[in-house]
Amino acid sequence: MAQAPENTIASYRVAEEVGVDEVETDVRISSDGQLFMLHDATLDRVAAEPAGKDLGPVAELTWSKISSVDVGEGERVPTLEQMYQATTRLIQLEIKDLAAIDGLVDFFPHHPDYAERTILTGFSVEAMATVAEKLPEIARGIIVSSWTVAEAYPGGYQKLIKDTGSCRIHSGGEGLTAEIVQQLHDEGFPVHGWPTRNEDDLRHWLELGVDGTTSDDPRTLQRWLAGALR
Repeated sequence: MAQAPENTIASYRVAEEVGVDEVETDVRISSDGQLFMLHDATLDRVAAEPAGKDLGPVAELTWSKISSVDVGEGERVPTLEQMYQATTRLIQLEIKDLAAIDGLVDFFPHHPDYAERTILTGFSVEAMATVAEKLPEIARGIIVSSWTVAEAYPGGYQKLIKDTGSCRIHSGGEGLTAEIVQQLHDEGFPVHGWPTRNEDDLRHWLELGVDGTTSDDPRTLQRWLAGALR
């Protein structure tokens, strides 16, 4: 997030203050079974100090090692539970590592209130199909880098949605049109377009009629949106 280190408690608090509808964040699991929030497979990009870099894949690190790393402004990588405690919004929980799924299967039955405000997302058809089987009560949304990817899926986008048990689709812009968005709406599927990096991106999504979008700077995005809707 532009106003706080990404995937940290500080960033979730900013999202709360701004009043976003949903928070998109990424879940991984440590070598000793702790679910935590991190986008990349390593800490190299986000570590604020040299000591936090070149540690290797976080999947091979213990939670004590991961949580010792400053990821900016004194923030530490939060656990999945800490993230939920810091938010009240709907959570788009993107699965970055299939190994985290079994941890989620253990986690959510103990936290039904968190499950109720979660949609599990991911690019991996295998991951989405697995959570559809193991966590059927939690909503799912498949992510594709472009609409052409969805159409190229064997059997087409409808088979992709069916195979992943998705209730909505998150698509990059290539190949996506207002007509396709309307068709998906007619079939009962919301469409979220991503990403939104500037005002032109936002105008494009508004023209297509998507139901939502994702931005690293929600405060600025809300200002753009207010201007676009005047």
